[in-house]
Amino acid sequence: MSNATRVCIALLLLAAAPAFAQQAPAVAQQAPAVAQQAPAAGATPPAPVAWSSLAPEQRKVLSRFAGQWDSLPPARQQALAHGSDRWLGMSAEQRDKARERFSHWQSLPPEERHALRSRWQRFQALPPNEQARVRENFHKFQQLPPAQRQMLREQWHKASPAERQQMIEHARERGEKGQMPRAPPQASRPHR
Repeated sequence: MSNATRVCIALLLLAAAPAFAQQAPAVAQQAPAVAQQAPAAGATPPAPVAWSSLAPEQRKVLSRFAGQWDSLPPARQQALAHGSDRWLGMSAEQRDKARERFSHWQSLPPEERHALRSRWQRFQALPPNEQARVRENFHKFQQLPPAQRQMLREQWHKASPAERQQMIEHARERGEKGQMPRAPPQASRPHR
């Protein structure tokens, strides 16, 4: 299974079932997708970030934006500043992984990136307690043996919308009981 398929499945599961999730992108360059979200109704617009207010290390990381910094929307400035903070706080290994993930992101077709961005935004719109629950369930999913994770992915891919809804409800019930996610029994249906 290709990395693109794995990422797509993980994000599809995030959007559809609280038993699965995808964590936030870790690369500062991915911040523009988040920064393009419209502010919530009644929310105060983000304040601009002065280039001179950035730490020297941040300015170095963001040097390619130096000439256009003042023309960037304040939300983008804030997202880039926050991303540069995250970048500077990463270990060399974490940076390598982030570069790899960003490279993969750039290789995705635009429609797939749009779908993934949309799912991420829906996740971001969840209340904090729901986000925490999704993340917790994703970590539980990651702890499952690879064969069981693969089986769950295949079942999800083959499931009809009604069966997926049943899987979601089953995962919620198990989550309320504090149990690990597991595939519900398959309903009998013709094979595709």
